[in-house]
Amino acid sequence: MVPLPVACPDRAMWQQCPPHYAGDVPEGAEGSVAPHRLTVGVVGVGRAGSAVGAALRRAGHRVVAVSAVSELSRVRAEAMLPGVPVTEVPAVVRGRDLVVLAVPDDVLPKLVVGLAATGAFSAGQFVVHLSGRFGTDVLAPATAAGALPLALHPVMTFTGTSVDLARLDGCPFGVTAPEVLRPVAEALVVEMGGDPVWVAEEHRGLYHAALANSSNHLITLVAQTLDLLSHAGVDDPARLVWPLLHASLDNALDAGDRALTGPVSRGDAGTVAMHVAEIGAVSRAAQSAYIAMARLTADRALAAGRLSPEQAASLLGALAPVEGA
Repeated sequence: MVPLPVACPDRAMWQQCPPHYAGDVPEGAEGSVAPHRLTVGVVGVGRAGSAVGAALRRAGHRVVAVSAVSELSRVRAEAMLPGVPVTEVPAVVRGRDLVVLAVPDDVLPKLVVGLAATGAFSAGQFVVHLSGRFGTDVLAPATAAGALPLALHPVMTFTGTSVDLARLDGCPFGVTAPEVLRPVAEALVVEMGGDPVWVAEEHRGLYHAALANSSNHLITLVAQTLDLLSHAGVDDPARLVWPLLHASLDNALDAGDRALTGPVSRGDAGTVAMHVAEIGAVSRAAQSAYIAMARLTADRALAAGRLSPEQAASLLGALAPVEGA
């Protein structure tokens, strides 16, 4: 277990530092308290919140309260954090050393404003959110109350079950925090089994969009592929594509655009036109998606020198938008 830093990170913040800070007292500051593990409140026991709460508990911190609105989240709380009281949100936040805000992106700003308006945040309290979209600016109302803001986004998809703890081992976290809190942010991530990756505040939006573009759209693409193969009479589509998809992902991560294979990368406009027609006979939505992805693939193949301008022009002709699609 990696201990949290025990020295208050900055003299100006000394009076706000929670009691787990001790040891090297900044010059001119008085008093210290023996370090202890953090008391933790988790707002939102969805898939991510339950996993992070369980990981903090595994690391030795004391999860003392959670909020859970739906019946499913209450069942999940009991399964992932057995014995932890479920209570109202303000009670989860008040007086905790560490508060984890694990709510949907669009809910987070209003939640922080509302909690700040009720005086729920306190000086020296760590306030963490798990959103990929936001950095620490969204926590400004909490920071104004003296709280210490951290954005810790686990780059992982969760199930809401106990298998998620294993998924956090080695999981990258997108981390944004004030520089003075960098040691604390990194220590918390490492304690949960993760790997901290720093993301600048101004880049959080693009960072999150890139992750969503790959992981979320990959699921849609694979599910669409399975549907098309079922229409083609394949009995077990997943078994058929498993080796291909794994190899393609490995190659893409290793070589980027140089890993491109298939008719677009070869400039086989006739084959691509046939694909457009065959997919369109099954699903116009899938056809539109194929055309959009194939056009992007052609653009990248051209930029990478894999296609000549003539080949690219021929391909783009075969990939013209289909009326009514």
